[in-house]
Amino acid sequence: MAVIISDVRPAAPPAGRHALVTRAVSRTAVLAASAGGFALAFVAAYLLFVRTEAGRGVENGVVRSAQSAGATVEWAAPLRDTDLVVVLGGVAVLLVVIALVRRRFALGVTALLMLAAPLMVAQLLKLYVLDRPSTGDRFGVASHNSFPSGHVSAAMAVLVALAIVLPRRFRLQALIAGGVGVAWVSAAAVALGWHRLSDTVGGCLLVAAVTCAGAAVVSARRPDGDRVPPVPVLCGLLAPVALVLAGYLILGTATSGAAQFVAAMVLAALSAMAVVLLLAAPLRRVAFDPAEARVRRLRRR
Repeated sequence: MAVIISDVRPAAPPAGRHALVTRAVSRTAVLAASAGGFALAFVAAYLLFVRTEAGRGVENGVVRSAQSAGATVEWAAPLRDTDLVVVLGGVAVLLVVIALVRRRFALGVTALLMLAAPLMVAQLLKLYVLDRPSTGDRFGVASHNSFPSGHVSAAMAVLVALAIVLPRRFRLQALIAGGVGVAWVSAAAVALGWHRLSDTVGGCLLVAAVTCAGAAVVSARRPDGDRVPPVPVLCGLLAPVALVLAGYLILGTATSGAAQFVAAMVLAALSAMAVVLLLAAPLRRVAFDPAEARVRRLRRR
């Protein structure tokens, strides 16, 4: 019985077709652009609302309305009764517990750093770098610097730290759900007369900028793509600034004190949620866990 061995080989692909390789998108470039965009928006909020007479005037009107509202904002009372130090201490313990349960000690350390770093930056900027020009207000509105808000910065930092220490597949859901809480804290801080709209927006933007900067460092140290996507990069750079400009223009259109008060609360909540969503887009695929990054490198080999 004769065995016929075929010498026919598969046809080679047309010249040049095998060289078509899709280049991966660089997460680092998007994160760096987002960090820059959030930082620019933070500066824009400070310059527009704090350093201009028009911005200070409209926000002082909101504070006066909040002080006269008194007990009509009972929905914001839980924030008044909250001990921020106790909450932050409890969150720090929770982060450690989650990291130990997941056997991801390094990830827990990263989450703790992302919790503490923006809060330290916020306090240093508020106390030693930024100031609020005195307006000589005759109605008792405090003229000390309150930009950025410590309460909103803390709420935003807690959300980011929890989103990092949880499994990555739950990160987007955690950020969206927690964004509702940050929005409530922002609106409540305005309703209680503790902070102005710019303070709440500045707190969200500062934490987002520090988070993206840290995530960019993490991403750059691990395998990353080399293609810079123009749309996400431009969105990261321009969208936060557009958000601040929109808030400034909308608040300026309110004529009466009551309208300014309501507009400031609504804008504080919507702006906080918008910052969380802008942050979630570049942050959702970053591998903060070193163990996860090693597994991904082995799968690529």
